[in-house]
Amino acid sequence: MELLLSLCLGIGLSAACGFRIFVPLLGMSVAALAGHLTLASGFEWIGSWPALGCFLTATVLEVIAYYVPWLDNLLDSLATPAAVVAGIIVTAAAVSEISPLMQWSLAIIAGGGTAGAIQSSTVLLRGTSSATTGGFGNFLVATGELLLSLVMTLLALVLPILAAALVAFVAVYLLLRLSRRKHVRSAALP
Repeated sequence: MELLLSLCLGIGLSAACGFRIFVPLLGMSVAALAGHLTLASGFEWIGSWPALGCFLTATVLEVIAYYVPWLDNLLDSLATPAAVVAGIIVTAAAVSEISPLMQWSLAIIAGGGTAGAIQSSTVLLRGTSSATTGGFGNFLVATGELLLSLVMTLLALVLPILAAALVAFVAVYLLLRLSRRKHVRSAALP
C-alpha cells in the first residue's frame, strides 16, 4: 500500500511539474521540513533549508518570468526537458523501499512521462494563445498554469490517490477527445 501511495504522490507532483517546474519541488521541501513527507534515500537534500531557499527563489523567478510576453515562449522551449527531469526527480524522491531499478523505472516512465505530457500540452496552449491573441492571452494561461500547479502539489501531498486519479481521468479524457477528432477528420476525407 505504501508503494501505491508513494507512486501516486510522485505522479501528482510530476503533473504539477508539467505546469510549473519548481512549485512541486518547493512543496516537497516544505512538506519534508515539516515532517509530513519522508523522502527516499539519497533525496533527503530536498528537505533541507538551503534547498528550500533555492526552490523558493526559483519558484518566484519562474512565476514572474511567465508573465513577461516574449520570455514565456522562450521559457517553454527550455521548460519541456526541465519538466521531464523534475518529474523524474520528484517521483524518484517519493518512491522508496523498492529496488533502485524499479524506483528509477517508475520515475522515468510515470514521473517523466506525466510531466512531459502536461508540459507539452501547455506549450501548445501557450502557442495557440500567442498566435490568436498576439500574446495578450498568455497572462491568463500563465495564471491558470500556476493555479493548477499549486492545486496539484497540495492535492498530491494531502490526497495522493485522488491526485493520481485526477491525472489519469484527464489523460483518458484527452485521449478520447483526440481519438474522436481524428475519427471525424478521417470520416470527412473522401
